[in-house]
Amino acid sequence: MAISRLDDGKPINTQLIVLLRNRIVQGELLPGAKLSEAKIAADLGVSRQPVREAFIKLADEGLLEIRPQRATVVPKISVPRVMEVRFVREAIEADIVRLAATRFGRAEHGELARIIAAQEGADSVEEFIAEDDRLHRFLAEGVGQGYAWGVVESLKLQLDRVRFLTVRQFPKQSILDHHRAIVAGVVAGNPDRAEQAMRAHLNAINDDLPEIAKSMPELFEDHVGAGGQPDLA
Repeated sequence: MAISRLDDGKPINTQLIVLLRNRIVQGELLPGAKLSEAKIAADLGVSRQPVREAFIKLADEGLLEIRPQRATVVPKISVPRVMEVRFVREAIEADIVRLAATRFGRAEHGELARIIAAQEGADSVEEFIAEDDRLHRFLAEGVGQGYAWGVVESLKLQLDRVRFLTVRQFPKQSILDHHRAIVAGVVAGNPDRAEQAMRAHLNAINDDLPEIAKSMPELFEDHVGAGGQPDLA
């Protein structure tokens, strides 16, 4: 596995965590891929200790599975975990967007419009999802709920793996339409409308997940039934 050169002026293990996390979440390293601690260390010219620390951190996040005396592999995507995180995210962000609809003014509305425009003009899946996250982060931080967004970010890595698959497999227009509806509710100062749009946006995975799992079953550890729910029969 080729890895980009690291910056000697920054903590090596932190860089490795970010690099490997991104490659797993973005689907460059697919479920079943094997990672060698020794090979990564040799390729980068670093000791095995920071690589080992990165592996442990990513295993704690559910992005790697360390099998002693065997191999370290990228695990399949857990459908139950994805749905649990979606539930938590909806509960938090539905309240956040209601606050935004009552508190945001002209300056915040202008920034929301700029974020939507940037997402429309995104040249890559990575840029598109980065702008997606920027919108949700701005809504949270704009109403003084940066900690709440931090909680969402710490939980949503498995969900993000599905998000990258979704953006690659389905038209981006649907996501943009959802975001426009959320912003329209906020700009209109209508908490009910904004909340409804946010819930519709975050529930879209219930329809997308079964289609993705059906087309790429090798990526998921569970079968997916109707409505995005795990079917373990």
